[in-house]
Amino acid sequence: MRNWIVRELKNDTILVVATILAIVSCFIVPPDRQYLGYIHMNTISQLVCLMLVVCGLQRIGVFHIIGTKLLHHVASESTLVITLVSLTFFSAIFITNDVALVTFIPFAISVLTMAKMEDKAVLVVTLMTVGANTGSMLTPIGNAHNLYLKSVSKMSTFEFLETMGPYSLVAAVLLLIVVLVLFRRRDTQADFVGLDSKDIEQSIFAPQDNGMQPDEIRVLSYGAGHGGWRAGVYAVLFLVCILTVGGLIPLWAMCVVVFAAFLVCDRKAFLKVDWSLPLTFVMFFIFIGNMRRVPEFSSFVASIVNQHPMGVAIGSSQLISNVPTSILLSGFCSQWKELIIGTNLGGLGTLIASMASLISYQQVARKYPQHKGRYLLVYSAVNVLFLAVLIGLSFIIE
Repeated sequence: MRNWIVRELKNDTILVVATILAIVSCFIVPPDRQYLGYIHMNTISQLVCLMLVVCGLQRIGVFHIIGTKLLHHVASESTLVITLVSLTFFSAIFITNDVALVTFIPFAISVLTMAKMEDKAVLVVTLMTVGANTGSMLTPIGNAHNLYLKSVSKMSTFEFLETMGPYSLVAAVLLLIVVLVLFRRRDTQADFVGLDSKDIEQSIFAPQDNGMQPDEIRVLSYGAGHGGWRAGVYAVLFLVCILTVGGLIPLWAMCVVVFAAFLVCDRKAFLKVDWSLPLTFVMFFIFIGNMRRVPEFSSFVASIVNQHPMGVAIGSSQLISNVPTSILLSGFCSQWKELIIGTNLGGLGTLIASMASLISYQQVARKYPQHKGRYLLVYSAVNVLFLAVLIGLSFIIE
């Protein structure tokens, strides 16, 4: 029991902290009818539906299949790294940085092993993490906090893209330059071009001949075959979610369609979704709702945040990560554009600035425990570089 508690505290630290804050605030402001208005159900509903759809796509192996297909065009080391970084950058735009890293970091480590490039794993994983964090900042659905901030700010999808577009574009160009400078164009030691999809999948998912083969893995872990009709259903559901975020489909219709579809297609997906994220949002909503009703606290925090919303958002994200920062500061600030930019840029920097970055660290620490210190050093240096460049860009633009 003790070990279970310790493990849960480590895995869901932010949720635990948010719950404690919510409970303490309930003693300051006793529960009443106003509590019903604290929780932003629009954000929670959109978030849960998107998480379900992305979970469904994961379980039928769609993202791994895309990755193996792209490897057919890889011939050199620099091209391989560009492909891996692009996978996290572009997938994070649509499926969030968390999912992109959970899916493609283990995939990348296996590919680098095949290519005899394990000595470059620390740098490649760092660049992939930066790619996920800078790609996800582009769209409202790329980050959970973007979904929330777009909703409360009433900003249109086009305005959001216009706001964050320059930052993602500059980050993408900088990533390309870094890869081309640091990685040579010599051929990889794994002939991805000459291998068919099944060969690559077997090398990545089932390197041992006496172990489970790709088809078995898909059946047991991701669903049958290459997804079949489920892939088409999930693609339609994903489109429904996007149109709902854009305000073109009613929220209730999205919820009914998505939940009904998963009751038919894959009920186990409800158990696989990371419910700690929406629960964390709920706890922070309660805490902020209560603290806004304490005049002295509310006026003090608002005076600080409204003076330098972008700077405060970036700084706060370095200490508590950008998701809780978004929820906390949104209760005391109405300068939405600055807050959106600040919390997204704030995902760069320290390891906890974006909780998704911990996924990469855990993968490296598990596979290469001797390189944990080296990873922290490389990660910090690269992130500081990107953060400095994008902050400089914000001064130019704003």
